[in-house]
Amino acid sequence: MYSFKRFRHPTSPEALAGETTLPTQAAARATRPSTLHTLMVLFKARVVSLLLFAALGGAFVASGGWPGWQPLAVAMFSGWLAASGASALNQYIERKSDGVMTRTRHRPLVDGTIPNPAWVPWVATAMIALAVGWTWTFNRWLSFWLAMGAFIYVVVYTVWLKPRTPLNIVIGGAAGSAAVLSGAAAAGRWDAPAALVLAMLVFLWTPTHFWSLAIVYRHDYARSDTPMLPVMVSPRQAAFWVFLHTAATAFAALALAFDPALGLIYAIPVGLATADLLWRNVRLLRTPTPKLARSLFIASNLYLTVVLVMACVASLITPA
Repeated sequence: MYSFKRFRHPTSPEALAGETTLPTQAAARATRPSTLHTLMVLFKARVVSLLLFAALGGAFVASGGWPGWQPLAVAMFSGWLAASGASALNQYIERKSDGVMTRTRHRPLVDGTIPNPAWVPWVATAMIALAVGWTWTFNRWLSFWLAMGAFIYVVVYTVWLKPRTPLNIVIGGAAGSAAVLSGAAAAGRWDAPAALVLAMLVFLWTPTHFWSLAIVYRHDYARSDTPMLPVMVSPRQAAFWVFLHTAATAFAALALAFDPALGLIYAIPVGLATADLLWRNVRLLRTPTPKLARSLFIASNLYLTVVLVMACVASLITPA
């Protein structure tokens, strides 16, 4: 299905090298952020919040209603530990490439905010091990999906695929699917049909989300020698591949409306959000500019939020 021919963009390596310079350690110290902010960036609090939200959606659709406080608390705490640990490992592994990218050069392992980062992989690995080991004692499917999510994100995506192939995020998106299934497993039904469809939706949505951002920062990825799809092909070709995944995501989102526990309460707002997302992608296809790519990236965040919120709400209030 996928075929790529490397696209050579006109910006010279010399120009790219001169676009930005890393901040000096003195400047970094002068604007040193708070410890809380540093930890939130290191453990990717925003990304982890979205993964926890995906787990929440998985728990609700698997239950077809309220999953209970205890399953939700277990899913949120164990998911936070595993996802935060995996995120910190990702930053530790990528700290050198982060240092040459405008978007990531202010991360704490790059700008000197954390001057002695040798503790990071140990603490991060311990967080994952604690989540997996603890849940193994009472819910082995939850433990399995937590372990799979961390393994896919750190080993499969970060270490193996991201430096080697433009298909990295296509397969790496399975980490988000594992988050959905961990929530469903906490509710006792990881293999519920609605949970499997929601997991597939997140898997298909991930390339739309990351590739639209990569179109905005394609020179950044080129500078770090990371073979993200928008670096390997022209912006118009990248927009086409994004559109294919957007269309597949839309199909999965609308298919979820056929679950009896969701119905029109889910279908109407998600249908409107789907139309908006497709329209933004069509605009990007016609005019593949960074501005429109950023608009699609932001909309993709809002879209998944709408899907997850409405899946939870509809599960609660749709008549059985």
